[in-house]
Amino acid sequence: MGHGSSKDGGSGSYSDDDADAKSSPSHISRLKERLHRHRLRLRRRRGSSYSQNKLLAAEDFAGIAHLTLINAEMKFKDKWLACISFGEQTFRTNVSNELSIERKLLLEKNGPRLARISVFEMNRLSKSNLIGYCEINLLDYLTQDSDSDFGTFNLIDPGLSNMVVGSVCISCNVEDPIETEKKFARRILSIVDYDEDGKLSFSEFSELINAFGNKVAASKKEDLFKAADINGDGVVSMDELAELLAVQQETEPIMNSCPVCGEIVVECDKLNTLVHLSLCFDEGTGNQIMTGGFLTEKQASYGWLFKLSEWVRFSSYDVGLNSGSSASHILVFDRKTKRLVEELIDTKIVLSMRTIYQSKVGLGLMDKGAKEILQSLSERQGRQMNSVESAEDIPKFIEFFKDQINMAEVKYPMEHFKTFNEFFVRELKPGARPIASIERDDVAVCAADCRLMAFKSVQDSLRFWIKGRKFSIQGLLGKEVSPNAFIDGSLVIFRLAPQDYHRFHLPVSGAIGKFVNIPGCLYTVNPIAVNSKYCNVFTENKRTVTIISTAEFGKVAFVAIGATMVGSITFVKKEGDIGKKGDELGYFSFGGSTVICVFEKDAIEIDADLLVNSERSLETLVSVGMTLGVSRRKLGGAVTRGLPNLETCVLRD
Repeated sequence: MGHGSSKDGGSGSYSDDDADAKSSPSHISRLKERLHRHRLRLRRRRGSSYSQNKLLAAEDFAGIAHLTLINAEMKFKDKWLACISFGEQTFRTNVSNELSIERKLLLEKNGPRLARISVFEMNRLSKSNLIGYCEINLLDYLTQDSDSDFGTFNLIDPGLSNMVVGSVCISCNVEDPIETEKKFARRILSIVDYDEDGKLSFSEFSELINAFGNKVAASKKEDLFKAADINGDGVVSMDELAELLAVQQETEPIMNSCPVCGEIVVECDKLNTLVHLSLCFDEGTGNQIMTGGFLTEKQASYGWLFKLSEWVRFSSYDVGLNSGSSASHILVFDRKTKRLVEELIDTKIVLSMRTIYQSKVGLGLMDKGAKEILQSLSERQGRQMNSVESAEDIPKFIEFFKDQINMAEVKYPMEHFKTFNEFFVRELKPGARPIASIERDDVAVCAADCRLMAFKSVQDSLRFWIKGRKFSIQGLLGKEVSPNAFIDGSLVIFRLAPQDYHRFHLPVSGAIGKFVNIPGCLYTVNPIAVNSKYCNVFTENKRTVTIISTAEFGKVAFVAIGATMVGSITFVKKEGDIGKKGDELGYFSFGGSTVICVFEKDAIEIDADLLVNSERSLETLVSVGMTLGVSRRKLGGAVTRGLPNLETCVLRD
């Protein structure tokens, strides 16, 4: 072969000089170029979301799930693609009527469990149509009492929970760590095994070590080769290479970075190295691998027109502040399923909000009379939504938000609602929103179905979310409510979107104070406006403030804020009423809207997951009654709350 065939290396004699003579610079350059090209292909397929941003602790590791979509049967003939969403990553298949495609997923004991498989009717130009989906609890599936790895799941119509549109057959098992190491070694070996005999001569082995870029390891190539060549036959087999890499990674790593994607590998951390390599080395194995690099299934389903808009920077997908000219997609973290989802909003509305709220010119127009126009428009829209004719819009509204409005939870059938506003302020069936720790008043709960941001202090909220330059507690509460008790206190923002259940509830138990109405504008409460440095949504919008006096949290300021198209804010409790957490407090009429709760300093220990997401400028999708935090006054005697302990969970091979 001209660079050391492994077939003639059986004498067991080798020297570093021979290797250096045979491993010419052109060979090493060629090898590095092959790795570089592979990394570029990998990054294009994965995007920026793939990289492991945090190290995994051993106690959190539950395994690597090897998920394969084997086949699917659809009740329609058009071509389609399938997406798998798990945690903050989404993968997609190619457009096909057939499957047998795979992906590996990292399982954490307190991480995501639900894998959502969604099928889209394909449209190559723009976005595709969601046809059906199913959700699989992977930990439950892997620990079920069954002799088979295979399972068939019905695909449900997103608009009709009782309609099946097809089925998908999957297999899922936990990969053996030893097999992972062998696959890694096999992939490494294939890159430098020029004669493709499945073994490495010393010269091939030397080229591999040089390509790793570790100068210390490169100076010890002969010793490493001797250590790897366990049977002394002068070549290194796949099993021997796997053993060497596993042992060396724990003692004196020979890899400073992953040879496939280029990511830095943490020294002396076998677990994270194993996890990374297991997920990384799917690529290039010859198997049919789902394409990654997507944050949501909606992003994965788009056609080439959207990809073109991303390329020219007209729109972008990312977690964080929705500011600037590319603020066109709002991503939130679903607390229940632990995955990223995209908020549905009409493209024309997004463009208009960007024009108005993300520029001085747009806000200048608001100051020159557009505020009054917006006020008049909201009032007229409110009257229209109370008309009998508006009921005709209910089915279209449900269809647009078909996978975000669950009619099975609604107290009355659709025919019951005589106007659109009656549907908009719909009640839910008893028990649809269970209240966490109902018997414990020292546990606060979420006040609304919403996208939530939580901060330990106002300063944190200004750093991570609210970019209006005039926001303050004094400005939020108005002149009639003393802000002194809430200075430096914790702040929780509950943002309701049009598709949400629009009744808000008490987050804590206590006595309801006086209701103070503060007149103001009707800016949108969408993040595109909240994240704008030119706009002061929360301190300029119409709002109502009341103080809830509690035994466990002290005083809690409850602020209901109106927004564009919100006709009114209605309260169902009166001043002086004693309310229990989870009780209904009021509702918003048509439009988006927001509730803000301000706690006294050091009064509440907000749940860690809510704070972590908020520090990423990422809203958390929550429901009424989910835990918000615990009183710091009773933390010492409180029972530790959290997710179920999975230490005893045994995953089946």
